[in-house]
Amino acid sequence: MKKPILAVVTLAAFAFCPLWAQQQKPQGDMPSMSDSEMHDMPGIGNDGSAHAMHSMEGRHMDMGPHMKMTTMRDLKPGDQEKAEHIVETARNVAEKYRDYKVALADGYKILLPNLPQKQYHFTNYWYGFEASRSFNPEHPTSLLYEKQGDGYKLIGVMYTAPKTFTWAELDQRIPLSIAQWHAHVNLCVPPADKRREMWGPNPQFGLQGSITTKEACDAAGGKFVPQIFGWMVHVYPFEQKPEDVWSVERQAHNHMD
Repeated sequence: MKKPILAVVTLAAFAFCPLWAQQQKPQGDMPSMSDSEMHDMPGIGNDGSAHAMHSMEGRHMDMGPHMKMTTMRDLKPGDQEKAEHIVETARNVAEKYRDYKVALADGYKILLPNLPQKQYHFTNYWYGFEASRSFNPEHPTSLLYEKQGDGYKLIGVMYTAPKTFTWAELDQRIPLSIAQWHAHVNLCVPPADKRREMWGPNPQFGLQGSITTKEACDAAGGKFVPQIFGWMVHVYPFEQKPEDVWSVERQAHNHMD
């Protein structure tokens, strides 16, 4: 059965992610990638998605102007049990997809496979579309893998929610007393003739850029995106301690050199 085009359109708007925070800058331009290859990466010429994939890789979660996160709330009755059920479900999913080839066979696609990353997102567009309407912990939008030789080692899963969600709605999916959802904001996409500046030192544009307002972005000739992608949360179900299972720092630390 064909999947509706709407699913792809919806996901292009919100579902992707590595995605993560004020980040360590890459060293120079992306190695071994030509201008044409970089232009063909999703979002380089329109909404900046591919640059976001790359530049959100980093080592430190920094609540800077390009990052917003939910704050921890007091534990409510039932929160712990709900979170434990989600972790157990995520662990069962992760067991199924330890072999990355099984994930590929089930419809997960490697996001930017030719771009060196510490954490590769295998994304299921249909599950991402599903997540825009309801929450099914058996269907994470992305599976998180580390490169291991010619293959991949699964380390976690990622759930998503629409960018329009309130914190109360996020709390209904995964309690805010347990996990911190994050989103990436204030992106200024450069005009075509300044795209490469996003990859250089001291950029104006992108999620590492100094531009953080629509006014400044307009003045620089860019396109301002208040929030790119939806809300995201990573779960590392093979870890033992709750702070490691729901690690925010690891989301930033395990992406890219």
